[in-house]
Amino acid sequence: MAVLSLLQFIEALQLNLKAAIKKDSDWYKQFMPLSEMITQLVVNRPIIKFIQQVIDEDGSVKDSASSALKKARDQVRALERKLHQLMDNLIRNETKEASLLEASNINGRWCIRSGTDQLTSFKGLLLSSGSGLGNIIEPLAAVPLNDELQQARALVAKAEANVLLMVTEKIQMDLDEIEKILRSVIQLDMIYARATYSLSFGGTYPNIFLPEDIDGPLAESYRSKDKTLQASNPKKERIFYLPKAYHPLLLQQHRQKLRMARKDVRNAASEIRRRKLQGENMAVKGEAEIELSSLEKQVRALEDAPPVPIDFFIAQKTRVLIITGPNTGGKTICLKTVGLAAMMAKSGLHVLSTESAKIPWFDSVFADIGDEQSLSQSLSTFSGHLKQISEIQSQSTSQSLVLLDEVGAGTNPLEGAALGMSILESFAESGALLTMATTHHGELKTLKYSNDAFENACMEFDEENLKPTYKILWGVPGRSNAINIAQRLGVPSIVVDNARELYGAASAEIDEVIIDMETFKQNFQELINESRHYLMQSRGLHEKLLLTRRKLKDLGADQRYKKMQELSEAAAVARSTIHKKARQLRTSAMKQSQLSKASKHTLASNYKHATAVETEQQTTNLSSSSVQVIKQPQSGKITELPEVGDTVHVSSLGKRATVLRVDAYKEEIVVQAGNMKLKLKLIDVQT
Repeated sequence: MAVLSLLQFIEALQLNLKAAIKKDSDWYKQFMPLSEMITQLVVNRPIIKFIQQVIDEDGSVKDSASSALKKARDQVRALERKLHQLMDNLIRNETKEASLLEASNINGRWCIRSGTDQLTSFKGLLLSSGSGLGNIIEPLAAVPLNDELQQARALVAKAEANVLLMVTEKIQMDLDEIEKILRSVIQLDMIYARATYSLSFGGTYPNIFLPEDIDGPLAESYRSKDKTLQASNPKKERIFYLPKAYHPLLLQQHRQKLRMARKDVRNAASEIRRRKLQGENMAVKGEAEIELSSLEKQVRALEDAPPVPIDFFIAQKTRVLIITGPNTGGKTICLKTVGLAAMMAKSGLHVLSTESAKIPWFDSVFADIGDEQSLSQSLSTFSGHLKQISEIQSQSTSQSLVLLDEVGAGTNPLEGAALGMSILESFAESGALLTMATTHHGELKTLKYSNDAFENACMEFDEENLKPTYKILWGVPGRSNAINIAQRLGVPSIVVDNARELYGAASAEIDEVIIDMETFKQNFQELINESRHYLMQSRGLHEKLLLTRRKLKDLGADQRYKKMQELSEAAAVARSTIHKKARQLRTSAMKQSQLSKASKHTLASNYKHATAVETEQQTTNLSSSSVQVIKQPQSGKITELPEVGDTVHVSSLGKRATVLRVDAYKEEIVVQAGNMKLKLKLIDVQT
């Protein structure tokens, strides 16, 4: 069934992946190479169907797997029914003390169990007696049935083995692909576990780079992409950049304590509600409320005191970092946090830091932390450390991370300091890519001032409360504060004062210088934090300004669009009004033209009528005195062209008219007689 579950899981995973890619085609590229690995797996569907046909969900072989198996199991069931009936009949026939008899299956054979001294009426084989469980009797009538049952069960086992053999042969034919699927599923399960851990604890995606790329072509091309960003981004100048990092176990422990404390608060609150409903004694109720208040204080105390994060900003030129500071100040936790961050980054986990960490790809991480004392190997603390450091020096490379805790400790302070200086100088010259060491030897702090490959850091100590703050101060050599800590722990004042005198004035002066440096460093860090705060504020204001500018621009565009719409609508209304007026004017003009045409038609008809009357009169006059007309002179006719403005006589109308226009080529003139304008030939007018 494990093989079937594995194949069904991969088949369902492929179907889900195809459905996701169908919805979003970028999903395939986004999850490369996982999506490619899943799609390339080959699932043999006939094997799945075959296993489902012969194997049940509980892992047993089905009756339908083979005819021989079905026949053998039917025979087993029939024999068991016969035996049950036989046992029931035998027990029922025992009228006396029948309740003490019961049927039992002993090693696959059905028998009857009776009391120790009880006699039975049926004959049988005594299989067991005494032993505190009574007598076990196999009735003689059941012996042949039990023998047949054993034979039938053997046939069932043989038939099941044959079916399983067929399944094994089917799987063996596709064994290589199934093993490949199994390895892929293991890899996917590991990836899922890492992703689940990273999501549950938060953290950030680490920026991992190869150590040879620090000053290589990749780094040059990366730095040349954005020089301005490089100047403002401190990660570009670091070989190791780990801001606000947490130790995973400390963070997990704090979360567990906080979760348990909150659970206790909820339980206490529910208990108080239960007591209120049941109306219990007020004194008991008051005790419960006091307990609830105490638990709430514990929750607030845990919320106000989370683990203190540490900052690691190591420059590219640094090869050895020396961390000093008081006992119980957090030096060893710093080493472990760095080592775990490097291993988590290599393992594909998120690093528990507030910002994206920049971590080199260390080929190995070596650590000498803790007491290596061994009675079986005759190793003291000092010799155990030296043996471990010797192995680290022989195995480390130029791409390794080395973590040394309390280097040079466990022996004479002067010799230990000299040996520690020599060890760290060897790591700086030809050893690991990065070495971090903690120490109490003051001589090791001076290496920074003679070798640029060294850097100092110390654990901050609260002088007022005489407590460590677990924060790192960079570039400052630390102090052990052993005398101050001894005073806080209750060592007699005489001992403390004597220790201060023995410590010496020169050492006290050095401590004063270190104190001044620590104070300066703290003030400088506060100024840096303040400047970062103002920088973040200015960036926020700049983003708001850009957003406001964009909004104003969009608002101006919207206003212009609205104004254009309003002008367009007004222009449309104006055009509609103008067109309406024009139609009205055209209509009135057409009416006036129709009226003028009618008046002209009336005048023309009157003119024709007058002309006909005058013609008749002239004809009559000519007929009566034809001689006189012939002899009459033609002095009234126009002999030369009139000019515009002259007055002429229109004989057809019998009126005087004013000349408006003269066309000499056509011998026509336009005259106005009252309200009428007429175009006449020159022969039709007289001067």
